[in-house]
Amino acid sequence: MTDLSYLDGNMLDGPLREIFAVDLSSAIGRCANCGTTGPVAGLRVYSHAPGLVGRCPACADVMLRLVRAPDRAWLDLRGSTYLMVPMPLDQPHPGPL
Repeated sequence: MTDLSYLDGNMLDGPLREIFAVDLSSAIGRCANCGTTGPVAGLRVYSHAPGLVGRCPACADVMLRLVRAPDRAWLDLRGSTYLMVPMPLDQPHPGPL
């Protein structure tokens, strides 16, 4: 990479806040193991661990882990290749980043 002009990660605050302010149960995820796609609401969620574990309904691989503490949360999406989040049409698009 030869272009050294970049912005630091602080510029992601606004765009990420727009995404995570929506209901993620209707977001579509793709399993990194088997390629199955479907809504987050379709995951098999296990709550027997210190956090929540969302497994693929097709192959049972872990797609999502969520651990919550009083002052922070950890979200691990390593088992997902993407998470497509529906955005409200009445929300202005910020333009290209």
